[in-house]
Amino acid sequence: MVEDHGADELLNEIEALGAKLTTARAAIATRIIGQETVVDLSLAAMLAGGHALLMGLPGLGKTRLVETLATVMGLTGNRIQFTPDLMPSDILGSEVLETASDGSRAFRYIEGPIFAQLLMADEINRASPRTQSALLQAMQEREVTVAGQTRALPAPFHVLATQNPIEQEGTYPLPEAQLDRFLVKIDVEYPDRATERAIVLATTGGAEAQATGVFDSASLIAAQTIVRRMPVGDKVVDLILDLVRACRPDNPDAPETVRSHVAWGPGPRAAQALMLLVRAQALLDGRLAPDVSDVARLARPVLAHRMALSFAARAEGIVLEDVIDEVAARTTRIEQAA
Repeated sequence: MVEDHGADELLNEIEALGAKLTTARAAIATRIIGQETVVDLSLAAMLAGGHALLMGLPGLGKTRLVETLATVMGLTGNRIQFTPDLMPSDILGSEVLETASDGSRAFRYIEGPIFAQLLMADEINRASPRTQSALLQAMQEREVTVAGQTRALPAPFHVLATQNPIEQEGTYPLPEAQLDRFLVKIDVEYPDRATERAIVLATTGGAEAQATGVFDSASLIAAQTIVRRMPVGDKVVDLILDLVRACRPDNPDAPETVRSHVAWGPGPRAAQALMLLVRAQALLDGRLAPDVSDVARLARPVLAHRMALSFAARAEGIVLEDVIDEVAARTTRIEQAA
């Protein structure tokens, strides 16, 4: 086990945070009906201090979810609608030349909407690659450089981006380097009939429910610290490493399905993401430590955007998520048998 001093104190902090997260989920549920997995993954990404990419067709509540999360988590939020004509300065801000009353001139920096604790990048794949890349430094280093000067972003800083499927007309695929900076990719699916009925009734009446704040920026940062202190068993750590390494086609120990179908696999950042997310998921489930089932459960959302099928595999109709599921099941069996 990963040891930590003050075990009793940490136990109390984990239990208190778990209760607070239960309240937060209930507050989110007043505006987001169904989609429990989507909500949990979004919360887990924030507890892990990372960014999330929400993937789904228009009209499935992605924007509403991000707005609700900003309220419940007590964060200042900004929204950017990504369009083909959006420029990097529209995100980062720019310097303008101002003339004072005495006739003197000086440049003044005007902050862009990226200076927020929760940035919603709406339909991120509708902007050009040049504009998409404006987020790279911010997502990794929590700072931006404009006109040669580096400026820190507010803490905490999270990007929750929404994306339409690449097959939709007028979209640009995100570069691999940027995809890797998203801790998790969350697929937003159509609701079932009962959930859709509840949504229709709840959102077409006289007044809609309003979410209430549960966290603030300080308590979220404290929660992120607790997540990183949460104990993780050696078996879970080994399973994370075995799973990530098994998804690399150049690994001679990788299963045949990976070596024959995968073009490139996940790097060490995937293992880091899994390590943080299994802890956050355990917290959300009211448990004091993650177990091996959390690794298999989170394999898809952590690995799917960090891997790519070969052209031949795509031509054969191979589905990447099925490959991940197969590798996760195989790795779990081997680890449990060890």
